[in-house]
Amino acid sequence: MTTAKTDITIRHLAEHGGELVTLRGWLEGGRSSGKIAFLKVRDGSGVVQVIVSRKEVSEDAWEAAKGVTQESTVEVTGTVNLDERAPGGVELHATEFSVLFLTEDYPITPKEHGVAFLMEHRHLWLRSSRQRAALRVRSEVCQAIRDFYYERDFTLIDSPILTPAACEGTSTLFETDYFGDPAFLSQSGQLYLEPAAAALGKVYCFGPTFRAEKSKTRRHLMEFWMVEPEVAFLEFPGLCELAEEFVQYLVGRVLERCATELETLERDTAVLERYASEPFARTTYTETIDFLQAQGQEIAWGDDFGAEHETLVGEHFGKPVMITHFPSAMKAFYMQPDADDPKLALGLDIIAPEGYGEIVGGSQRIHDHDLLLRRIQEHELPQEAFQWYLDVRRYGSYPHSGFGMGLERFVAWMCKMSHVRETIPYPRMLNKIYP
Repeated sequence: MTTAKTDITIRHLAEHGGELVTLRGWLEGGRSSGKIAFLKVRDGSGVVQVIVSRKEVSEDAWEAAKGVTQESTVEVTGTVNLDERAPGGVELHATEFSVLFLTEDYPITPKEHGVAFLMEHRHLWLRSSRQRAALRVRSEVCQAIRDFYYERDFTLIDSPILTPAACEGTSTLFETDYFGDPAFLSQSGQLYLEPAAAALGKVYCFGPTFRAEKSKTRRHLMEFWMVEPEVAFLEFPGLCELAEEFVQYLVGRVLERCATELETLERDTAVLERYASEPFARTTYTETIDFLQAQGQEIAWGDDFGAEHETLVGEHFGKPVMITHFPSAMKAFYMQPDADDPKLALGLDIIAPEGYGEIVGGSQRIHDHDLLLRRIQEHELPQEAFQWYLDVRRYGSYPHSGFGMGLERFVAWMCKMSHVRETIPYPRMLNKIYP
């Protein structure tokens, strides 16, 4: 008697044509007649159609297949049949079928549900095909981020989550008590990367960050993941090249390894292929202001771009666009001024097309101690809180540059999802912290 293999997952079934295997998983759905049942079973690695024929299984197995409900936990043993007509090119012909746990009244049915309802049941909504696909893309992007920097000899630095001061703006901090003193959840790991770059040359951090922005837009979360590289002796032109290479690498990885997920999400891969191969459009802040004003937008030089402005710019170029040379007054205190025009900062934003807005923001950093001190004072920041940051300029100062990319916005763009809440397992939004 042939013994069924129990260590095979659905993702790898096609490698085991004609073999007897046992799977455990959950029932996504199915249909049955008086003689045969077609059941969709998911094991976390994929979904396979299981064919249960009444004449080929025991009566108990047939009754179990007839009575099984959505999201019940099941065990099935059967022969792997390779068939190009089947989803994924493979199906399982059952010889045994049993229900390990019968689910009753599963709340998310095949009918339409409102977003509010689905968010309240986020712990169950994760099981749906689109949500699974998005989280697999997210996982691949995370791995690609690590691979990109590992292959280029960057060292991973874990920046602290609890910090004593603001990095980008005191109005968007989550404050907490630190044994009687105020502390804040990190807005960015950048400031802590800059000293590490003096030790290790090329560094990056990748982890959760927090912004207490009272925003309900489809692009905002209170807790999100950000990757931030920082490179010693890298000046602004090189930073622009690194940012473009990085984004194109990630798009290419998604295309290479997430074909099934992109198909589930009905993503136009021809568009992504252009993003991965064509040079990005490049323009300046001043040129962008001129363009927006010509489009009838009420925006003046010195104003920040809103979501509608970024969308217009993305639509105009039809591909990622890098905007550079922003007014110093509207940017963070640490950005290096342009030597040719000090009222401009050597900063960059990358705008994703298709309405996804800014996905990358970065700059060359000020490396002159006295200039940085003046900027800290101009922004009315406490000098004592940034003394360690100034020390980097006192002891072996060096030109350096870096940027940050929000993971969720990038994944939303890759998946063409309308809201970033679907690109993180448990989104934290304004007035939303359950489950």
